[in-house]
Amino acid sequence: MIAIIGVRFRSAGRVYYFDPLDFDINQGDHVIVETIRGVEYGYVLLGRREVEEDKVIQPLKPVIRIATPEDAEIARQNREKEKDALVICAEKIAKHGLDMKLIDCEYTFDGNKVLFYFTADGRVDFRELVKDLASVFRTRIELRQIGVRDEAKLLGGIGICGREVCCHSYLGDFIPVSVKMAKEQNLSLNPTKISGNCGRLMCCLKYEEDAYEYLNSNLPDVGDTVQTNDGMTGEVTDVSVLKQLVKVLVSVNGRDGEEKEVRECPVSELRFQPKKRRTKNDLDPEVRELEMLERREGRRNHE
Repeated sequence: MIAIIGVRFRSAGRVYYFDPLDFDINQGDHVIVETIRGVEYGYVLLGRREVEEDKVIQPLKPVIRIATPEDAEIARQNREKEKDALVICAEKIAKHGLDMKLIDCEYTFDGNKVLFYFTADGRVDFRELVKDLASVFRTRIELRQIGVRDEAKLLGGIGICGREVCCHSYLGDFIPVSVKMAKEQNLSLNPTKISGNCGRLMCCLKYEEDAYEYLNSNLPDVGDTVQTNDGMTGEVTDVSVLKQLVKVLVSVNGRDGEEKEVRECPVSELRFQPKKRRTKNDLDPEVRELEMLERREGRRNHE
């Protein structure tokens, strides 16, 4: 076992593990640590704990010290300087006529590097821009091109649910999402209704996916033939996934002969052929087409 703490550097950013040494560090503290970008000021999200050595990437970098009020003031000043740096960088981008959208700026704690995040439709030659910025800030400059999902994570916003977008509020990493998840949950396949502020599929489609996959595995599909407990055979017209109820169109004998009747039955009272696990080749053409569009947009965003 090895002692670790989990440190986060940005709101809803990824959590990184560090060696706490002999410091008495608790959740909610701030610490000064060394990263590949330089010395950073971070928030302790996970207090000291023991984990198995194979669960972390060795060797762990040690904590330099617990942050002091002076360190907190330096971090606050850096946040102020970032606002001015954004204005200056935007002016330089306009001066060089570059087709790029500036998103955010970040100073390392020690001030040895300034990072600018931007989006663009393609590759951008920003070598002259970097030289221009370096002459102004007198420090190392790094420009990072990010995707639309990263843009939404940095900027934040309100989702169609009325709450702050998940990626900005608490999601440390993006989770893979597919149109199949919307189909599994019987949601509209209209891209405008299942896409987030970034224009990609909403991350929350993943949250209930496992539950819906399990519940759907117990249900027949609409159009399947099933048999009720009293021996009647009928066609499934509708299913309620959460209630595990099935509506079945059966034939009954009436005064005017055979009549059609819809009966709602619990799935436990029906007999039918269990579903085979679907492969990508079995998906609806509409789902395959939407997934193809998603992959195409994703490739275009990273080119």
